[in-house]
Amino acid sequence: MTTHRRPFDRQLLPLLLSASIAASAVSGAASSAVSADASDQQTAEGQAASNEARLLSNTRQLIFEGRRSGEGYFSADGRTMIFQSEREPGNPFYQIYLLDLETGDTKRVSTGTGKTTCAWIHPDGQRVLFSSTHLDPAARDKQQEELEKRASGQGSRYSWSFDPSYEIFEADTDGNLLRQLTDAEGYDAEGSWSPDGEQIVFASNRHAYSDPGSAEQQAALAQDPSRFMELYIMDADGGNLRRLTDHDGYDGGPFFSADGERIVWRRFEANGKVAEIWTMRADGSDQRQITNLGVMSWAPFFHPSGDYIVFANNAQGYANFELYLVDSQGQSRPVRVTDSAGFDGLPVFTPDGERLAWASSRTANKQAQIFIADWDDAAARELLGLPPAGTAPDATSSAAPETTPPSIEAPPTETAISAEDLRRHVEILTSEPMAGRRTGTAGERLASEYVAKVMQQIGLQPAAKDSGWFQPYELTSAVTLGDDNRLEISGLKTSADGGTASAQLDQEWRPLAFSGNGQTGPANLVFAGYGMVAPGNGEQPAYDSYQGLDVEGRWVLALRYLPENVSPERRQYLSEYANLRFKAMVAREQGAAGLLIASGPSSGVKEELIALTNEAGAGGGSLPVISISDALADQLLAAAGTSLAAQQQALDGGDAISGLELPEVAISASVDLAPVRTEARNVLGRLPTPAELTQRPTQSPTGRPTQGPAQRLVVIGAHLDHIGMGEDLDSRDGEPGLIHPGADDNASGVAALLEIAEWLVAQQQAGKLELEHDLLFAAWSGEELGRLGSSAFVEQLGDAEEVIGYINLDMVGRLDKALYVQGVGSSPVWRRELERRNVPVGLPLRLQDDAYLPTDTTSFYLAGAPVLNFFTGVHADYNTSRDTADKIDYEGLARIARLTSLVGTAIASNPEPPAYVAQEKPSTDASRANLRAYLGTIPAYSETDLEGVLLDGVAENGPADKGGLRAGDLVVAIAGRRIENIYDYTYALNALKVGDPVAVTVNRDGAEQALSVVPAPRE
Repeated sequence: MTTHRRPFDRQLLPLLLSASIAASAVSGAASSAVSADASDQQTAEGQAASNEARLLSNTRQLIFEGRRSGEGYFSADGRTMIFQSEREPGNPFYQIYLLDLETGDTKRVSTGTGKTTCAWIHPDGQRVLFSSTHLDPAARDKQQEELEKRASGQGSRYSWSFDPSYEIFEADTDGNLLRQLTDAEGYDAEGSWSPDGEQIVFASNRHAYSDPGSAEQQAALAQDPSRFMELYIMDADGGNLRRLTDHDGYDGGPFFSADGERIVWRRFEANGKVAEIWTMRADGSDQRQITNLGVMSWAPFFHPSGDYIVFANNAQGYANFELYLVDSQGQSRPVRVTDSAGFDGLPVFTPDGERLAWASSRTANKQAQIFIADWDDAAARELLGLPPAGTAPDATSSAAPETTPPSIEAPPTETAISAEDLRRHVEILTSEPMAGRRTGTAGERLASEYVAKVMQQIGLQPAAKDSGWFQPYELTSAVTLGDDNRLEISGLKTSADGGTASAQLDQEWRPLAFSGNGQTGPANLVFAGYGMVAPGNGEQPAYDSYQGLDVEGRWVLALRYLPENVSPERRQYLSEYANLRFKAMVAREQGAAGLLIASGPSSGVKEELIALTNEAGAGGGSLPVISISDALADQLLAAAGTSLAAQQQALDGGDAISGLELPEVAISASVDLAPVRTEARNVLGRLPTPAELTQRPTQSPTGRPTQGPAQRLVVIGAHLDHIGMGEDLDSRDGEPGLIHPGADDNASGVAALLEIAEWLVAQQQAGKLELEHDLLFAAWSGEELGRLGSSAFVEQLGDAEEVIGYINLDMVGRLDKALYVQGVGSSPVWRRELERRNVPVGLPLRLQDDAYLPTDTTSFYLAGAPVLNFFTGVHADYNTSRDTADKIDYEGLARIARLTSLVGTAIASNPEPPAYVAQEKPSTDASRANLRAYLGTIPAYSETDLEGVLLDGVAENGPADKGGLRAGDLVVAIAGRRIENIYDYTYALNALKVGDPVAVTVNRDGAEQALSVVPAPRE
């Protein structure tokens, strides 16, 4: 109960202090130290990081919704938490909420009007206590005033208001039966019940208002009302009021020990800069100072044993509060608990002493929210020099039920989600007969049969066409060369008679996969440099390879990439217009008959001819587009008395030099590309609402009812396919031709999908699941080729069906530091539901708003459905033959499946669909398809909230490895170009020149380092 203390609100948060003020405050605090404890404490700072790892485990963010939260306290049985949070739409101030730690359900128990703080739960679990200003006639005006300030960008900096309208209230756990317990001018707050529920201890400055005293005292009260705060105690009904302290300075934040014998609080000096921890008997006697550090120590809370106290202080400076421990007698040197930049404070133990909750700014946006972690009591005792727990008092009070809170690690006993079942699914899906499950292959078909069989066994209903399990669709899985591919050239100087010569297929030329089919020419040739048209943008001048050229009805010869010797900034700009599809579009719009592409001698590529690689789902075009060898391009340019090398060298300086007409040369071509059509299939299973179980109208093509209004679906999906042997599908394996089993990507997601479905079917059969909307479980095909299966599903949805929410599981098998939840910004409900449903699961979550993701969620998001994607991060085994079943964290996967099921059923059980939030689509020009320079880095695509690109690893013996980059480096600049996100990073790679050393700046262990990397050719 100390968020609202003056030193916290006015001096704690970094936003309130400039660096110079913070530095002077720290200096002043250090100079005012009154004992050797502070200096001794500073000598122990080196062990702080190891202390946090030793004392706290399974740390996770508990509260996500709202601008910020703080002051969370547990019920006596540990099943409920009461906390304050800023989250009401029309109220910028804190309100009080009750969180069910078994279900994750949250409800407001305060009125919603005015300001509130300092809540507590009665030992009987039936009543709550909090302080509120809702009776203030000006409460709503103050809300509106603050909202208007924030809307104008002039919102008040965070500071606590010691509003004299604060009074203490009691209510039932629904926020009803509201009863006012205090009624005096002044700030009455910071209240908590005694363990027997008979008394309330609280803080108040009421005496300063009832007896204002001298003019000097009145001025001091107006300037700093916190200085007059004292501790009071009263009976639970508000009667028998007694004052416990009488001190010039802020006494506040009182809490009873678990046995009710003592009270712990913090006492500030009159200047508000130094505070120490104190304890006393419940009647106010035997007041003892526990710390003597000369800094700001505050927010103390007894361990349930009563043997030691956790608190916060600012020994590291006002911008960095940390948690500390001290024994209850003040005999030991305080021990630092946390080691995280920013604010850690307001700590509180669970009644059994096995967990610690506190408020921390270690969030993505640096706003304080409540975190929770497992607590090691034995380690704490060892660090403090205390004996083992032995006969320590029970974790709960005598009035509290002797019930242990449910473990956050273990799912409820009725769940069918198990690590062993998950292991079995993954091992089958990654077995040798599956052969890497490439889309459209026998291996993927075998995998889909297995998934359908499991869905049938667990009791789902078939949800695809004709009430079957499989939803088929066709795709172009590859492009091959037909029988009629010819490239004929006349007018070459190298031809003895100047006649027509035929170029040799696959040695001198090859059509691109998106080339138009058919015969073209003969037509004359024009050389158009790099074949680019880029507009100017104020900072970068325009670039036009076609200036002064008439290419109507002619073939165009262009270089493959972009000028090699321009500045990094210029390369970054021009790379957006160097994509081959973009060049083909420009040539077509100029009226060209066809486009020839040559790599050029300065490009440094391994293969001059472009591979015949199909971009699944991208489609072809009408313009013939042909890759030719440098030698053939050299012969063509010889007709104009020049060479390919000379032309490229002239262009590499960056000037758009006028192109060349080659009137003596004529080109004719026949392009014959044969698409390889393959059938792939999704697997669809349905868990219907109870009404649909008993009444089945006519079925739509996806097995859905067609009568009445549109049926709403909540879809949970995971892609079944992987990359087979890795050919042409971004394999990162050093040994080609090996099966890529794809245990994490994405057998893990499919296994979780099946376990979720099995559990929810059992829940419905047991009468524990009441659905308002159908749940559809989908194992997608074709994700690795470009979301083909999920796109086919969305395209086949009829008017009788509407997807109101989609949750995706893609690479969820390697839970390490956190589960990344992406797409949170696609609906305002996601943060609330994730916060609530994660309470009984206990996963460390990293929430990210971006809804445009390289996975199946995008198919649904583009169709107007809110989406979530669960992801545990990229690793060194990604897209290699090493992604095997033995490397999956099955216990972590089970917890992820549990959370998915809770979030999915929360949406499917709510009559109102979640609102959809549109986001601006990011640029798609920065893609791997444009890259020719290879660095060998493995970006952590999940870490999107960092300014830079974090590396999960580097390829062994690759350029990055040789240049000194390593896992954990944060890339912040390439070639002088600042890198803030993955788009910046990819654009920067597009602009690199093979063989030329490039400066790469990384942040490593908090310091920037400049490294030199020599890019290698990718192709």
